Parts: sequence; C-alpha cells; structure tokens
Amino acid sequence: MKLSSENLKKYYFGAYFFEEDTDGYLLAYQHSKEQMEYFRKTNDFWYERSFASNAKTLEFITDANSVSFDYKFVWQGSPDSFELAEDGLITDIRYIKRLDNEGRLSFSLSEGEKHVTIYLPADSTVVIKDLEISTDQMPKIPQKKDRVLWLGDSITQGYGPLRSGMTYVSVANRILNYDIINQGIGAFIYDADSLMELSGYDPDKIIVSLGTNQFGDESIEPVRRYYERLIGLYGSKTPILCITPIWRGDLPSQIPKFLDYCEKIKHVASYYANVKIVDGLKLVPHLEEYYIDNLHPNCLGTQAYGFNLAKSIESIGF
Repeated sequence: MKLSSENLKKYYFGAYFFEEDTDGYLLAYQHSKEQMEYFRKTNDFWYERSFASNAKTLEFITDANSVSFDYKFVWQGSPDSFELAEDGLITDIRYIKRLDNEGRLSFSLSEGEKHVTIYLPADSTVVIKDLEISTDQMPKIPQKKDRVLWLGDSITQGYGPLRSGMTYVSVANRILNYDIINQGIGAFIYDADSLMELSGYDPDKIIVSLGTNQFGDESIEPVRRYYERLIGLYGSKTPILCITPIWRGDLPSQIPKFLDYCEKIKHVASYYANVKIVDGLKLVPHLEEYYIDNLHPNCLGTQAYGFNLAKSIESIGF
C-alpha cells in the first residue's frame, strides 16, 4: 500500500503545518510562517535551522514486514541519521554520511503487529514522499499522551549525539509518549519576540530548555520577558517546565558566572505559579566522556539526559 501525502500526514508527528513541493515531496514545519520570517530577518543561523527535521517521526502500528519511502535533503547540518524503532527498540540506523542527497530508503520489519517509529534527521532538512508498506491494511495511528511544545537550543534540536533516535528529546519521549512539536534551534536564546501565536495549536504542556547560550548576559531581563510572553500566549493555567542549563565544561574559567546565571533562571521561573523547575545540572554527569565537545552531550550524555529528565518529570508530577 502506498500512502498519499494526505494520508501520510496522519502518521507524521512533530509538524505544525505541511506543504507539498512541485515534485510531490511533503515538507513538515514546526514553526509558523510568521516565526520563520522573523528568523529570516533576525539571524541566518536560526533561520536555516528553523526548517530542520528536528527528529520528527513517522509512526504507525502495523503487521507489515517492510516500509519504504523516497527522501530528499534540502539542507544538511551535522551528519546524523534516519532510524527505525519497533516497540521502542531501535533496530536500524542509516547514517546520512553514507546516503546520497536523494533516493529511496527501505526498512525490514519484524513479524506481527508492532509500533513502528522512523526518526527523521535532527540537524538537516529532509522531505519525503511515496511511503509504502507491505500490507493492504491501513496502519493504525498510535495514541499519544499530552500535546507538548518543546522550546530550546541546539541540544533540544538534537545536535551532539549524531543520532536522530538518540537526541535527549527522543530518549525522553520513548518513555513519556508525548505528542511533540520540537522548536529547538541551534544557538537559540531566551528571545521573547520569537514567541508567536500558533493558530489552531493548543499545547497541554510546554517545556523550555534555554540559557546556555547567553549566560554572559549582564541582565536576566530577557528570561523574564520570555516567560511573560509565553504565559501571555498560553495562559497562566498551562503547565510549563523550565529546564535550567545542563553542565558545560568548555569554558572552565567562566563556570562561576555560568552557575550564577543558572540560579538567576531558577529565580525568575519560580515567580510563576504554573512553572515547575528541573535542575539541568543534575541530568548529565559533569564529565567530558558524556559530551562531544564539552558542551553538547554525545549519545552517552543524551541517554543520561533523556532518562533522568523523564524520571524528574514523573517525580514532580508535571
């Protein structure tokens, strides 16, 4: 069975809206057009990464024994991967560095009914079409829990592990089973002006993981403005989780300033009754073995981050 673009959208998680190009490829966007236009005018680095696939997923429940689709890269950042998981266990990895710029990917599936997840590259922009599964039965749509808007920088977008299925968001969500829109962008900061109404989208919860890119700021006012704007858009009843910055060991002489900034973020976030706080310094070990560059967690680090974050979320009742 080959799925039309309209049917494919039903199994495509992580998109705010879709477009189809002239060749029939489906483009999935996690930001509104107004947000992307803001990024275009503000910062080229943010703009190109606002289109990235951010480990969006194709998910369905089926008894098919194979799945395939055409892909094409529009932009490539770091060379991560397409990944296949069955019932939460990753069973196949296709590294971008071994793929052509466009082509067709085919994955074999195990026997029996299973929840299939295909992670799209986190730090590239990829478009797909003509997804085909080896069955005449339309796949079931997996049931997700809360709708979650996830905001952050390059670590949230997925840079570091060089594995789309191993970003900390992907690791955490294999436990949490949220329906996510991931608006993480490389080099991003607490920028209140980037927060805009997403017409037709009403998240049940919001997660914010920002701050590591601006700890040198003298003022904490951008953080305050960000939360004021966020609550103004989504209301004081929407639960918000503030993850303070995780450890960074790339600037040892500035660690005192970094730690002070983390405390200031906690102070601002604690002012709002609907904001809960998770201390990022307790999520990833403070050891270089857990980082690709002493700033972005590698696979070992993102596994720790995702698992500990999910455990923290459950323990504080977020």
